[in-house]
Amino acid sequence: MGQADEHRRQDADRVVRPLVTLDLFSALIDSRTGGGTALSRLARERSWSVTGEAVYSAWDSTNKELQRQCRTWVPFRELSEQALAATYRDLGLPGDPAEDTERLLASVADWPLWPDVAEGLPVLASGSRVGVLSNVDDDIFARTRVAPLVADGAVLTSERLRSYKPSPALYHEAARRAGRGYVHVATSARDVRGALDAGISTIRLRRPGHRVDPDGPVPPFEAADLAETAALLPQLR
Repeated sequence: MGQADEHRRQDADRVVRPLVTLDLFSALIDSRTGGGTALSRLARERSWSVTGEAVYSAWDSTNKELQRQCRTWVPFRELSEQALAATYRDLGLPGDPAEDTERLLASVADWPLWPDVAEGLPVLASGSRVGVLSNVDDDIFARTRVAPLVADGAVLTSERLRSYKPSPALYHEAARRAGRGYVHVATSARDVRGALDAGISTIRLRRPGHRVDPDGPVPPFEAADLAETAALLPQLR
């Protein structure tokens, strides 16, 4: 097949099979368990006075705030290091933020998928192109257990879009690239609100530990798992 034929095939696929993206670190991966486990190893090594799960919660919250404030894109890795440095400072913990950030981000290869993901993604893919919309660097995404399950062309990272959730710019650029029929599946409060505020067709996928923003718009569609998500897609299109 020539290059022109391949481009025509890809264009036809976009028309026939609209894109549905899912958030990486809440809809697909149990990041709290994965990140908390990695930081628990550090806590044991160094006899920290706080648990690894508590350190993860503080780091994750600070990281999200740095992403929210980010106006000129910088790599996710850099924001993660800044967040870990602030967390160590606030909690009075010893450690090298640069080295420990590398250890934490290397551990994403072990962060677990939610139980329905391995079987649920092929169900979604039977009627849609399935991808990811995530605040992450490309090389970090490539380490995850999700990477082998989706096509690279359907992956929309903050590195590729040059912005971070919950900025409307990220959602608008994602929709522009996705084309007609685009749907995003979000779980975290900021992702659900960000997508809805940007006018994106959105399904909220319920996961443990995540709630809807009480001050944000009410998601019109909610699903308990990926099979239910697939059943809802025709209603959005």
